[in-house]
Amino acid sequence: MPPQFPEFKPIGIEDRDVIDGRLREYRPETSELTFTNMFIWRSHYGFEWSLYRDWLLVIGGNSGNGVQALPPVGPPSRAEVTRMLFTWMRDERQTAKPRIDRADARLASELGESGGFVVEPTRDHFDYVYLTGDLIALSGKAYRAKRNHLNYLLRSHTIVYEPLTEAHVEACLGLAENWCALRRCEEDLNLIGEWDATRVALSHLRALQIKGGVILINGKVEAFTLGERLNEETAVVHIEKANTEIRGMYAAINQQFCEKEWPDSRFINREQDLGEPGLREAKLSYTPDHMVEKYIIRQAT
Repeated sequence: MPPQFPEFKPIGIEDRDVIDGRLREYRPETSELTFTNMFIWRSHYGFEWSLYRDWLLVIGGNSGNGVQALPPVGPPSRAEVTRMLFTWMRDERQTAKPRIDRADARLASELGESGGFVVEPTRDHFDYVYLTGDLIALSGKAYRAKRNHLNYLLRSHTIVYEPLTEAHVEACLGLAENWCALRRCEEDLNLIGEWDATRVALSHLRALQIKGGVILINGKVEAFTLGERLNEETAVVHIEKANTEIRGMYAAINQQFCEKEWPDSRFINREQDLGEPGLREAKLSYTPDHMVEKYIIRQAT
């Protein structure tokens, strides 16, 4: 039986059908609101879940990592359930200043109109959303640099794209480990979390029912990516890793994944930049069609 509020349980792979069903009914636009995202980041954020009437509740158990609660998922209006959740977090979890992180515009609008809440946009968590056709064609002046990188790779190497299967997992883990070593993941809490999330995603590839792709050169995995359907017209890319010593590899895995796996999706959500300057520059360089805004929500004092 699913946990009923005020009982919470850690997110497990056995919870996929219940949580995924609730999320798909909501038709999310933010990248956090997928079962895969919650599951692969569950250790980093200590995610736990519960059901309260018509709403899915997800809270973070590791307050040191920042997330206190994700948006309640379900029908409007969510003012009552949000007030109830804040009271419970304060009284039962001793959370001095309860908040909802990564709230979407729908919830921000609902709570802003109801009164009694402070709603603040958080630019570092805005999702970058691109037209799939743009990422496939890479046409026009805006994508000249991407075309140049990709063409250089194609002139220099014979690449082979394959859907990512369990046969590729060991090689992908090795590539991710090398990527992490180069960036000294052990010195950065977010990179440690990302490395753990990547391992979890690859280790549960079949159970999560997500899509992936790899690029091989001479039979060796030099790039891989993982994503899934977010809503009817959008796919979301959760993980992307490539050998940075091979020019054009990131451009190639991005372009090939979109072309081979998501040609019927209008949009590709490539998640947020977390305020990291290099990542922001890279995401902006692909010329997003629009951003999905996110907010922090607190009770007014």
